[in-house]
Amino acid sequence: MHDEFLCHVTAYGVCDGRRIGVPLGTYRAPTLALALWWLRDRASWIAERLDPRPEAEHLPPGALVPVPDGVPDVPAVLRAWCGDAVRQEEVAEALAAGRLVRLATGDETTEYELLAESVDALRMQRAARALGVPVA
Repeated sequence: MHDEFLCHVTAYGVCDGRRIGVPLGTYRAPTLALALWWLRDRASWIAERLDPRPEAEHLPPGALVPVPDGVPDVPAVLRAWCGDAVRQEEVAEALAAGRLVRLATGDETTEYELLAESVDALRMQRAARALGVPVA
């Protein structure tokens, strides 16, 4: 079992013809449960900022409008991921096995990526490379 996890959230967009990544947060989770909690929290955080409640007091009336049909609904994807117990269990199993986990979703302008990986697995890969052992 891997005990410590490095988690990242990044937004990617195009600026001046180049793909640019903007870090939205990093967390070194001391447990698997905290890594999963942080990923869900960040996904919810992004969803709420992209699609706030219409009754939010800081928004003037009529400030929000529905997106047209066919436009990817990033907040809905993130909220669905947070609420899907089966997918959360799959993420937990992958992280516990030392595999990288990636959730990416986006619309026409921005891609949002959530990553998590075992610190132990990263150390083992680094050690293997230093010894000249091929890493898969």
